[in-house]
Amino acid sequence: MPDLPFPIHTAFVVLYLLVLVGLGLWKSGKITNQEEFSLAGRNLGVVVLVGTLLATWIGTGSIFGNAEQTYKIGLGAFVIPLGGVLGILVLSTLAGRIRRIEGVSIQDILDARFGRAARFLASVTLILAYVIIVSYQYRAGASVLERLVPQLDPAVATCIVAGFVIAYTALAGMVSVAYTDLANGILITVGIFVALPLLFFEAGGSSGIRETLAKPEMRDIATFGSALTPFNVINWCLPAFLLILGDANMYQRFFSARSPSVAKRSAVLMIVGIAILEVAIVAVAFLGRVLVEQGVLQAPSKQSDIIVSLAFDVLPPVLGAVLMGTIIAVVVSTADSFLLAPATAIVRDLTRRESAREQRDHGRREVLLSRAIVVVFGLVALVLAFQSKSFFKVALFAYTVYGASVTPVLIATFFWKRATTQGAVASMLAGSGVALWWQWMQLEKNFTSPALADIDAVLPALLAACVALVVVSLLTQKTNATQRG
Repeated sequence: MPDLPFPIHTAFVVLYLLVLVGLGLWKSGKITNQEEFSLAGRNLGVVVLVGTLLATWIGTGSIFGNAEQTYKIGLGAFVIPLGGVLGILVLSTLAGRIRRIEGVSIQDILDARFGRAARFLASVTLILAYVIIVSYQYRAGASVLERLVPQLDPAVATCIVAGFVIAYTALAGMVSVAYTDLANGILITVGIFVALPLLFFEAGGSSGIRETLAKPEMRDIATFGSALTPFNVINWCLPAFLLILGDANMYQRFFSARSPSVAKRSAVLMIVGIAILEVAIVAVAFLGRVLVEQGVLQAPSKQSDIIVSLAFDVLPPVLGAVLMGTIIAVVVSTADSFLLAPATAIVRDLTRRESAREQRDHGRREVLLSRAIVVVFGLVALVLAFQSKSFFKVALFAYTVYGASVTPVLIATFFWKRATTQGAVASMLAGSGVALWWQWMQLEKNFTSPALADIDAVLPALLAACVALVVVSLLTQKTNATQRG
């Protein structure tokens, strides 16, 4: 029997995971076709939809990535949530229109407007980005597991988390994901907002915090400082803005809404939820940095673990267990969503030519295929989980590849009638190609100019995608008109 230094935390996490598994097993037998597996039968109401939208977006990028950046730069990190808030603000204007499309995935939207080539490129980009995102969910969960069971090897911990996420997602798809995300959303909100005032007073209140921040060595942490250059703000905020505008998870949940009005109301409520929760998470991480400087908390071995350290080493055991449950909720809800989306896209690609009757007859086969693809992508993500160390940089890169490639074309389907198939394909190739090339140049340190080396791939990738979309579309107007004629 392994020694468990945090028995209350461990018991809470185990109980929570058992409840999730129980719900998945209960719902799994009721799934008969892909629409039920991927979209919960298009029957989600406002409360459940808001919960699953929030739980999907507030992921380990927030709990670990944004917390890691907050630990490094301090107050400047409070601008990081701006990208997601602005993104959902724009997306809320489209929510009703998205639901009126009887699609299953964003690939259906692109296929209807731009054809099979755009659909294929969107699927490839989605799989690449989303599997990367799932990979660092595993690492986040493993960080928690290693604290609960110190004797556990980090690689084994990562495999255990991956196994749970894969099995849970494959059980019941969107049905279990949506309803447990409601519970996850509640737990995330309670955990963060219970921890915040306790940590504030632990740090000595406003006077204690001001005294700590007045130290010379805390100058960069206590002010917006040199970290908030225009390029840094763009580098941090633009990838999240682009991702949420084209996020397949968001569209999949809007497709799952009971009606267009439910989708629109849920999106509006989500704006408030994201703004409050993201800022609160940054505030918790910031207070953790203050407590480290005060000597109340030992500096974590990994800066991304600052909120985990607060849950174990500062908060009372019961409240720490709740915050730990919050982190587990974030890991599970994000990982299952980002596994489900590419699985849905692939199954949809394979079955979209079947008639409605054929799809009904082959419903269970589609469900089995969806589950098999979830397992395959989950295992690929497990391999990738051992390839990188930084949560924040990995998250930004995944957001950039997907956002710069898919989002401009997706927005064009709603707002620009002159966009052509050729323009859409050129845009997606340019966006993803420049993002990958720029990242390679930075990793290999091949930029001769330091200014270029500091620019995240998102800016050149987005610029390339937009220029390609506009220029190629305008050059191929006659070609498209002839084809339609």
